[in-house]
Amino acid sequence: MKVVLAQPRGFCAGVERAIEIVERALVKYGPPVYVRHEIVHNKRVVDELRAKGAIFVEEVSEVPTGAVTIFSAHGVARVVEREAGERGLTVIDATCPLVAKVHKEGQRYSNLGHDVILIGHKGHPEVEGTLGQIDGTVHLISTASDVARLEVASPARLSYVTQTTLSVDDTREIIEALKARFPTIKGPDVNDICYATQNRQQAVRELARECDVLLVIGARNSSNSNRLREIGAELNVPSYLIDDATALDPAWLQGKSRVGITAGASAPEALVEEVVERLRELATCSVTTLSGLIENVRFKLPPEVREIERADA
Repeated sequence: MKVVLAQPRGFCAGVERAIEIVERALVKYGPPVYVRHEIVHNKRVVDELRAKGAIFVEEVSEVPTGAVTIFSAHGVARVVEREAGERGLTVIDATCPLVAKVHKEGQRYSNLGHDVILIGHKGHPEVEGTLGQIDGTVHLISTASDVARLEVASPARLSYVTQTTLSVDDTREIIEALKARFPTIKGPDVNDICYATQNRQQAVRELARECDVLLVIGARNSSNSNRLREIGAELNVPSYLIDDATALDPAWLQGKSRVGITAGASAPEALVEEVVERLRELATCSVTTLSGLIENVRFKLPPEVREIERADA
């Protein structure tokens, strides 16, 4: 069996930064450190941080007064920031800088008196946070067909922003529909799209040409991981989203000789290695990695933990 790994795959800079913030906070303040929402969408990551002393909560009301609290990489609404301040919590913000950039862009448009259109998935933590960061009117849409139903105050004062885990390809049709209906609509430069989402989707397209079955390692609630599986399926390759090696069904490999593996932006490389080992238990395997982009992006840590070394550093 030939096993082919996508490049790039797995952790992006925003995820690496968020995990590092929790680890350094545990060193600086000692456990417990509270984290609002899963720091990133991956059970292995969350379980490992929980074992080190992180406590995950859904709302800041669950955090003891004055405790150290970290906001997840997905970002939070202003009402959450205010509540944390009112409760005297020591807050460290692990919001991905690319998500924070969307917040600032949306607010800038709002300050100009524009209605803001947010392209994203209803209920996703990042979308909930972005909706709560922008003053004024915000319209959430998910598909090109939603554009026809939009009712805006003034077509001449209209802008859009997008959820970061959607790629240029994911949003192209929606943006084209917006521009067709509202020719003067303003939006961010294409460079503002999350580099990691775009890179991983391009890599999986290349991978699909090299394999006859695709395994995507990532969580069910990970937007970017689900999209990677969808792309494989759209390219007529049987594609499966799995949390880890234990979810691999040998029946998927019947009659297959080339297995492609990629991982969502929240999935650690250890999960990839474990899936490869599981495949080696099932068949004799050769493992190669596609040539692809080598990402060297690093985001600056927040000042609260910048000088602290991680326990495993």
